[in-house]
Formats: sequence, structure tokens, C-alpha cells
Amino acid sequence: MAVKRIFGWLLLAALAVAAALLMGDNPATVSLFWPPWRVDASFNLVLVALVAGFALLYAALRGVAWLRALPARARRWRALQHERATVGLLLQAQGYQLGGRFVRAQTAAREAIERLQQPGELPPYRGGLWVLAHLVAAQSAHALGQHGQRDAWLAAALQGTQPPHGDGVAEAREGVLLCAAEWALDAGDLQAAAQYLGQLPQGAARRIQAVRLRLRLAQARRDTHAALELARLLAKHRALSPQAAQSLLRGLWRDAVQAASDAASLLAAWRLLQGDERRDPRRALVVLRRVAQLGWPMDDPGAGLPAVVDEAIRVAWSGLDQLGDDERLQAVALVEPWLARLEGTWLARLEQAQQRAPNDVALQYLAGQAYRARGLWGKAQTLLQLAARSLPAGDVQRRAWVALAELAEQRGDADAAQQAWQQAARVGLPSV
Repeated sequence: MAVKRIFGWLLLAALAVAAALLMGDNPATVSLFWPPWRVDASFNLVLVALVAGFALLYAALRGVAWLRALPARARRWRALQHERATVGLLLQAQGYQLGGRFVRAQTAAREAIERLQQPGELPPYRGGLWVLAHLVAAQSAHALGQHGQRDAWLAAALQGTQPPHGDGVAEAREGVLLCAAEWALDAGDLQAAAQYLGQLPQGAARRIQAVRLRLRLAQARRDTHAALELARLLAKHRALSPQAAQSLLRGLWRDAVQAASDAASLLAAWRLLQGDERRDPRRALVVLRRVAQLGWPMDDPGAGLPAVVDEAIRVAWSGLDQLGDDERLQAVALVEPWLARLEGTWLARLEQAQQRAPNDVALQYLAGQAYRARGLWGKAQTLLQLAARSLPAGDVQRRAWVALAELAEQRGDADAAQQAWQQAARVGLPSV
């Protein structure tokens, strides 16, 4: 600022010097002829008169322009006052709504809407104010339980008789759609919620709030496949904590498994897993439990394994060391009915694993049942006897004694069979 002043004074000094050089010792005159008159005037006087005349003319023109602009300035002033009052009412309504004074919020929002309907010059973001005012009124009506009035405010905001236009309309309309979808979900109106969410543009549909609502809608519809995809999207964008994301994904996947009623749907649920989830032995046990609940036929060894059972058994076997003692017994009990359908290479795997850990009762039982399924009764009896004495009381121990009883009957040893049946009868029968 100081530099500008210095240059301004230098410019004035330069003009003064130039004027002094030009007019200080200038004997020139200017003659004006108007027959029969002649007027002689000093050149300096004429120059000063011209400058003064130009200044007066410029001032007169500016004054006329200022007078002519007065009506427009008055209109602009009135528009600004109108805009200020409207925005003030809208802010007041928002404050009342946040403070829980919903009736006053509706009154202020209604006054703002009436002002926006008045003729006259309006701000360029009039459409956004229009939608926001209706949204505040709808939120207050929803809080008061006035659902009919709320729906009327929503309809006016989205499809009013005076379609909103201007800046901010699209963003405000997206907010109205999100609120309407959330209220429809709270009321259990899934069709209306889907319609509101379907009206969102593509970009807005991928925002976190929209994805949360779509997840709620998918869960309400029991569309576990879509719910899993949306939950993964929320976890990807870190909209959930890692623990909450894992818990949600695990629960949704279990719902998908429980909803499966055939091999194809169960395989589709299994294929929903990604990365390390596909290698989790505990998830494999969930699939095998569902298979047991469905009671699929297992009495035909030549039928082979369903694809989902084959994958689940492989995962459970590869992660057997990651399971606790109880889970290992559950895995053994769930795999055992499928031993007759397993490929021949599985027998070698079981034998090698049992030899590496000869004191593992779970492997003793599983290998003994595998030998029995293939007619190797001698090896089966040895391992099953060891397992039956070491297994904790439960369904697996009962199965071991039942298998020993059947082996004894097959070789004609009635006393051993009777003793094994008695041992099986003494074991409790908790579910696996």
C-alpha cells in the first residue's frame, strides 16, 4: 500500500512538472473567429477550460447513469433483504429442528417456503433453499409422527408444483431421497425404500450413507449375496471398524449358508468367500454342519462328493491344526459320513497324518473309520479301540463304540459286540 502511494505522488509530481514546462512561459494564443467577431484567448486558458469542461461532462454523465440505476439498485436491495430473510428463516427452522422444537421448525420452514413463492428477483440457489425448507419440514413432521404430512412435504420437495431450479438442487434432492429411503426402511416399506434409492444418481448411490441404506434393504429382503457385496464395499471404504466389518461379514455369510437348500445354492454361498476367508477351517465346518442339517444322501459311495463338500473337507483338513480340541472333534464327526466317497488318496493322507501324530485321538478315530469304510477291519478295530477309550464323552465316542460293535458282529464275536453296544449306550448323546 505504501509503495502505491509513493508512485502516486511521483506521478502527480511528474504531471506538475510537465504542466509547468508547458504552461509556465507559453505566449501562444488561440483565436476564435465568428464573423464579424474575433476572440483571442490565451492557450493556457483554453487548455484549462477544455479540461474543466471534460470533467464537468464526465461528472454529468455519471450522475445521469447513477440516477437511471436507482430503480435497479432498489430492486436489488429488496431482493437481498428478501433473500436474507428467507435464509434466516431456514436457519431458524434448522435450529429449531435440531433443538427438538419441531412445531416451531415447521412454522419457520413454512414461512421460508411462502417467501420463496413470492414474485420478484430470487437468488440463483433458490431451488436448493426450496428443497431444504421442505426437507426440514418433513423431518419435523416425521419426528412428531405426522407421517401423512411428512409424505406431503417430501412429495412437494421432489415433485412440487413449482419445480425447483438453480444451484444446489441436485445435492439437496439427493438428501431428500436418502432421508425418505431411511424412513421407509424404518417403517418396513421395502418397495418404497427401493424406489427412493433407485432414483439416486450413480455417483450418489455409491456414497457411504446410500450404501448403508442399500445394505439394510438387502438384509430386510434376505438377499445375502447383495448384502455381502455391500458390506465388503463399506469395509473397503473404512466405513466400519475392522472388528465390526468382520463380524458383519461373518454373520451375513452364515445367513447365506443357512438359507441354502441345495448343493448349488450352498456352493454359491461358499464361493462368496474371498482370499483368506476361503481357507478358514471354521467356515468349512459351518458348511459341513449345514450339509448335515440338510441330510443329504450319503449311502452311495459311487456317487462322489458334491463340489462344495469336497472343497469344505479339503479346507477343514488343511486347517485342522488351527482348530481347538472340541472343534477338531466336530470336524471329525462332520467328515466321517463322507469317508466312503473320498478319493483313494485320502486314505494315504489320513494314514500319514495319524502316523505323524499317533496319540491324536481325533486322527485315530477318523483313520479307523476310513479303514472300516474300505474293509480293512483289522486296522480299523485297533485304531477305534484306542480312540473309544481316549475320546471325551460325546457323540464321537458313541460312534466309535457303535463301529466296534458292528465290527464284532461282522466277525461273529457276540460277546465283544454286546460289550461294545453297552459302552455305546452309556455315552451321552449331545449334538455335534
